[in-house]
Amino acid sequence: MLLSGNAVALPWIKQVPSIVQGWYLGSQAGNALVDVLSGAVNPSGKLPFSFPVQLTDCGAHAFGEEGYPGLADTKIETYKEDILVGYRWHDTKKIPSLFPFGHGLSYTTFKYGKAEVSAKSMEKEGTLTVTIPVMNTGKVAGKEVVQLYIGDVKCSVLRPLKELKSFQKITLAPGATEKVQFILKNEDLCFFDEAKHAWVSEPGMFKVYIGSSSTDIRATLDFELK
Repeated sequence: MLLSGNAVALPWIKQVPSIVQGWYLGSQAGNALVDVLSGAVNPSGKLPFSFPVQLTDCGAHAFGEEGYPGLADTKIETYKEDILVGYRWHDTKKIPSLFPFGHGLSYTTFKYGKAEVSAKSMEKEGTLTVTIPVMNTGKVAGKEVVQLYIGDVKCSVLRPLKELKSFQKITLAPGATEKVQFILKNEDLCFFDEAKHAWVSEPGMFKVYIGSSSTDIRATLDFELK
């Protein structure tokens, strides 16, 4: 049982059969955790950050003291990893995490079907609809968080390999299937242009990644922004 509010180093990971991330649940923590461990409740949480294999795998720690906790004489912390914070650092730098952003296990399993996009191109004033069927292939009811990430294939500025843009949490009985739908807008494709001091998008090819975590990608689609 791990009670923490953030990612921690786990050098002992191979000495235990499993880990339950318990967070800080307050006065009802015991009852809540017993419900999960006993199977009365099917866990459905997803990590809001990545657990690194080692601390130096994190962008904040990759630059030594200049990165974190910052230079002692100035007491200033500089985000030297730039926009590549969290899972964006692991993705773009191809540094595997121990437990990735969006990761979370269940007492059931989910199968993702074939993803579809409503069109191969999108105008800046328009929208695109992305759909994917998800099926509970296990024997108990459960909840799954379907995550949609967007990747800009070619950009004039530094951008992560992909960025989380939307997610939906669905509840499925055993054997049930639900078609999950996402609607993409131009704002989902934008980045902040420091020179223009504005959010902008650039025409070109984009990738849609749909998955159960930032690394467990079940489907990939392509489209063009006109």
